Amino acid sequence: MEPAGAVVGPGVKVEIWSDVVCPWCHIGKRRFEAALARFAHRDAVEVEWKAFELDPGAPSAAAGEPVTPTEYAERLARKYGTSVAGAQQMTDSMTQQAAAEGLDFRFDRAVRANTFDAHQVLHLAAERGVQDGVEERLLTAYFSEGEAVGDRETLVRLAAEAGLDADEVRAALTDQRYAGAVRADEAEAQALGISGVPFFVVDRKYGVNGAQSADVLLQVLERAWAERTPLIPVISGGEVCGPDGCSVRPGA
Repeated sequence: MEPAGAVVGPGVKVEIWSDVVCPWCHIGKRRFEAALARFAHRDAVEVEWKAFELDPGAPSAAAGEPVTPTEYAERLARKYGTSVAGAQQMTDSMTQQAAAEGLDFRFDRAVRANTFDAHQVLHLAAERGVQDGVEERLLTAYFSEGEAVGDRETLVRLAAEAGLDADEVRAALTDQRYAGAVRADEAEAQALGISGVPFFVVDRKYGVNGAQSADVLLQVLERAWAERTPLIPVISGGEVCGPDGCSVRPGA
């Protein structure tokens, strides 16, 4: 808490480019939350989630479509040109690191999904003040619950569980209301040189690539806070009014 009467400068804004089917994004979210919990000025931090599609051309599976236990590893192997066994080792390692952050990854349940609509839902959530909750709901749904986050009706239900109005979500997706906003996020990422996620941009001054540790993220927050630009008075001494009344010049 700032001392009473202190002149408080601007807060810190953190923009996080991510995808809801990105395992390191979920791990990175937990680590960022751990850093934020230790940050003395956490109430002055504004967080905005930005759209990044890992695979814009990915098809979406329908809700209820069967998933084989090795399907995720097979998709990963095809994408990176490795063996299924090698891809399984990658998922096992990510599962272990997720568990260390309190997350229960179930890659054997993961349903392939195109995330363009999910990002549109997140833009609506930002306007309604529940973006972080919706982001969390979609990440958990994909990585732990085997939900088809590329299926529109599934998205509507999950968004409603996180605080959005189901009819509004459905209408926004039907109209593709936030398609332009998603494309703008992606164009901005390209302009900033962001090629992988999670990517944290702090006060448009610092970029943090990847799911860094909570200690590293905390250091960045503290540095950004220390380097905020306070208002510098260049002329002082004029008459002012404040909570306790107005100043009066002698003889006025």
